[in-house]
Amino acid sequence: NAKEAATFYCQVFPDSKVLDSNPFVTIFESSGQKFLCLNGGPEFPITPSISMYTVLDSEELIQKIWDQLIDGGSAMMPLDTYPWSKKYGWVKDKYGVSWQLTVDKPASSDQRFSPCLMFSGNNFGKAEEAIEFYTSIFKNSKSVFAAKYGAEHGVQEGKIMHAQFILNNGLFVAMDSSYDHGFNFNEGISFVIDCKNQKEIDYYWEKLTAEGGSSSQCGWLKDKFGVSWQIVPVILGSLISNPVKGSKAMEALMKMSKIIIAELQSTS
Repeated sequence: NAKEAATFYCQVFPDSKVLDSNPFVTIFESSGQKFLCLNGGPEFPITPSISMYTVLDSEELIQKIWDQLIDGGSAMMPLDTYPWSKKYGWVKDKYGVSWQLTVDKPASSDQRFSPCLMFSGNNFGKAEEAIEFYTSIFKNSKSVFAAKYGAEHGVQEGKIMHAQFILNNGLFVAMDSSYDHGFNFNEGISFVIDCKNQKEIDYYWEKLTAEGGSSSQCGWLKDKFGVSWQIVPVILGSLISNPVKGSKAMEALMKMSKIIIAELQSTS
C-alpha cells in the first residue's frame, strides 16, 4: 500500500507532492520534509512507538486533518483541549501510522513533522539516555528541553514526560511511558541516513550498532534501543536504477549487511 498511502498523505496535508514511485518505494514530500513509503511486508507492522508529532497552523486545519486521518483509523487520545495544549490529539490512521496533532509550535523549530520516540516496555526510562546517545553521534545536535514527571506520577517520577532534541538540525521528540502497550520499536518505521562516502557509512554503522545494537541486511541496523536506521550512500539510487548494470548492483546489495560502496561500483 506504499503508493496508496503516499497519495493519501499528500491529499491530507497541505504543501505535499509525490516525488517518485516504483513497485518497492514511493517517495513524497510534505512541507519540505521527505518521506519514503516502503512495501516491506506484513512482518513489519507499524507501531505507535514512533509517531509523527505534527504542528498545524490553526484549530480549523487540525480538525480537518484529524477527520481525514481517523477515517478507518482510531483515536489514541481524543482531539481536545489539554493542560499542555489548546488543541491536541493522537490518532492512528488506516495504515497504522500514528500522528500527534497539535497547534502548539515549538520555539526551536519550524518543522511541521517531528518524529516522536516513545520509550516503553523494556525501554521505559531510557528516553534521557537515548537523547544523550543520539546527540553524541550526530553533528549539529543538542538537547532542547526535557519536562519530567513529578512524584504524583508514581513509577514515572523523574522520567521524561516530553523532551525535544535536535539531530543534524532536525527536531525530534522523546517520551517515556510506563504502560505495557504491547509494542516496541521495530522496522515498521526507520530513519534514513544519506552518506556521501564510505567513511560516513562506517562511522554511523559503528556508532549506532555500539553497546548492543545489531546489523541487518541492505544497510539496515538496529541501535541498542531497537530503533531502526538505514545507512545508505547518496549514490545508491543511481547505481541500482542503472538500466544496464543495476540488476547486478542490486544482487550485490542484497548480500551485504553494511553497504560497501566500492563493491557496488565494481559490480555495476
